[in-house]
Amino acid sequence: MRVRVLPVQLINQIAAGEVVERPASVVKELVENCFDAGASQINIDIEQGGSRRIRIRDNGCGIVKDDLALALSRYSTSKINSLDDLEHVASMGFRGEALPSISSVSRLTLISRTYDSACAWRINADGSDQFDEPEPDSNPPGTTVDVEDLFYNTPARRKFLKAEKTEFSHIEALIQKMALSRFDVGFTLTHNRNEVCQFAPVTAEVEKEQRIAAICGSSFLEQAVKIDVESLGLHLSGWIGLPTFSRSQQDRQFFYVNGRLVKDKLVAHAIRQAFHDVMFHGRHPVFVLYLTLDPALVDVNAHPAKLEVRFREGRTVHDFLFSALHRAIAEIRPGQPVHQPLILDRALPEADSSSNGERPLMQAGYAYRPSAQSPLPYRVEETIQTYGKLYGNTAPAINLQSMNEIPSPKDFPLGHAIAHLHNIYILAETPHGIILVDAHAAHERILYEKLKTQTAQGKVPSQPLLLPLQITVISAEAELVETATEQFAELGFEINRAGPETLVIRAIPVLMVNKNVENLVRDVLSDLGEEGFSNRLQERSQHILATIACHSAVRAHRRLTVDEMNALLRDMEHTERSGICNHGRPTWVELTHAELDKFFLRGQ
Repeated sequence: MRVRVLPVQLINQIAAGEVVERPASVVKELVENCFDAGASQINIDIEQGGSRRIRIRDNGCGIVKDDLALALSRYSTSKINSLDDLEHVASMGFRGEALPSISSVSRLTLISRTYDSACAWRINADGSDQFDEPEPDSNPPGTTVDVEDLFYNTPARRKFLKAEKTEFSHIEALIQKMALSRFDVGFTLTHNRNEVCQFAPVTAEVEKEQRIAAICGSSFLEQAVKIDVESLGLHLSGWIGLPTFSRSQQDRQFFYVNGRLVKDKLVAHAIRQAFHDVMFHGRHPVFVLYLTLDPALVDVNAHPAKLEVRFREGRTVHDFLFSALHRAIAEIRPGQPVHQPLILDRALPEADSSSNGERPLMQAGYAYRPSAQSPLPYRVEETIQTYGKLYGNTAPAINLQSMNEIPSPKDFPLGHAIAHLHNIYILAETPHGIILVDAHAAHERILYEKLKTQTAQGKVPSQPLLLPLQITVISAEAELVETATEQFAELGFEINRAGPETLVIRAIPVLMVNKNVENLVRDVLSDLGEEGFSNRLQERSQHILATIACHSAVRAHRRLTVDEMNALLRDMEHTERSGICNHGRPTWVELTHAELDKFFLRGQ
């Protein structure tokens, strides 16, 4: 068969298959154009879920009359001029494919007016390279794009559209996500002439939080930690929900790179790692996060619809995100109410390597730092012995100078123990109300953090094998071992290549004794080949440490003395992530005076 050039309209329809998946895809492309036009107000009118009509109006800079036809032509754009511009993309749209692709599968009308023009100009498009002369129109300054009868000329694509309600729900969710990316822009969304949501432009911090509350729910901000971290040219800001404020779905996860909403495997992995030992099984964290970096360090041209990005220094970005979020979660301690968000220092600290999602399980968003000049006091000298009972040889040192006076409950964020209810829960009194602590869960977290700290000091302990273990792999994995010998040594392995497809393991990490080492090595090799790094050993090691902590913690139904309970409360106040046990469940809950009064109708 002979080679021939395809018609322009067919080329655009092929491109539309990559850019225009459903009505929400059209809305995304057009709203991003509004952002680039400098609009401060965007109105989105939808009919029949977008299949009948999508009309988007903005008050941006507009398009001059002579450029209207060019705007509807393939590979025409005002946003890049050279390869250098492409490598430093700062705009939302730049490929020059959206408008011609959309016009090839719909009836599109483009109306635009610049602020110095006497009137607006209208032009129609059908996806070809033939256009009529623009006609005058009364549109105000800005641009209106009217898309009617989506996929009317590609009936096979139209059959894949879902019900009207489903398609509009995708559009509504998209507008919410875009509203979180640009607080300085107002949005109005209507469906079948009924206003569904409206967001006014905002600049003040309290107004931004109101928009977030309208989209994510007011309970999110009440149970969120605010972060602001900067390091190595990377800046992360936003809000992350407490581990106990989680959901069964990933529908409240918003991540933006230079203002662009993205879904990236590397980002998802870093966030999952940060939450991995504090999140209840099957639950997902809630967050609104903004990553800002030099546009030259991120490739936004990796996906036709710009939904994915590619970082030039992926490992650096991964470690930065993990460290920032990991430290933010670690700083959640008793002492500061959750409605006062924790703002981390902008300098990144050194990295540490059943609710329905709407109502939090507990209130434990705290960041407590005791003064170095005023060590926390302890009730009585016998407290030293109580630590010995709970922790054995791992009992922390106690400052005897701080034990001259018996303190009142207000000296401690978690209060003073009163009783051990059912030999399970510690009841403590605080100036603000009462606190219930699951003694086993709290002790489990304390021991787990101690074991992690001890394990992290120095390299991973290794144990030689009496009989070396030989495994067979593919040649590419065997070559990977030769180039990653130091990485395996850091993980506690002594592993060498003994043939084209043979590896010999002579030493393994101490924590991996009696474990399936062969599978672990294969998983590590898979990670190194895919990502260039691996967290497998850390995950397995921490799982083992968590199991040790669980079996070593004080058991339920063991009666604790008041001193033992107070010793446990004091250690909780100094332990990272003490509000969540190793399995992601809360370790304590609080009932304030106001909540107690409600039970008895006091003051009503």
